Amino acid sequence: MDFLTQAQWSPYVVGGLFFGVGFALLGYCPGTIAGAIGNGYLDAAIGGLLGIFLGAGIFAAYYPKWKDGILKKGEYGDVSLPQLLKVKDWVLVVPILFMIVLILSWIEHI
Repeated sequence: MDFLTQAQWSPYVVGGLFFGVGFALLGYCPGTIAGAIGNGYLDAAIGGLLGIFLGAGIFAAYYPKWKDGILKKGEYGDVSLPQLLKVKDWVLVVPILFMIVLILSWIEHI
């Protein structure tokens, strides 16, 4: 199977929709909501926490319906990227490590 047919996409689509709607409405992601609340911003304290609890509540309410339906679609168990691509771990780790070092060196230089 190729990558697109083997990947488990549907849970990420559902989660991304919840995240995207909340982000679009308020302009905060969950991490920045905590920071904004710490700085005393009322929109984050009221709207952000309300959105987090509302989103979690909606997900919890619909989870029994979704767990054997849309959240199971495309599930193939625990498969790592090297297993998916049928290569040894180091074939991915070494180039990614090298790219990270180059990118961080470039960022520090500029």
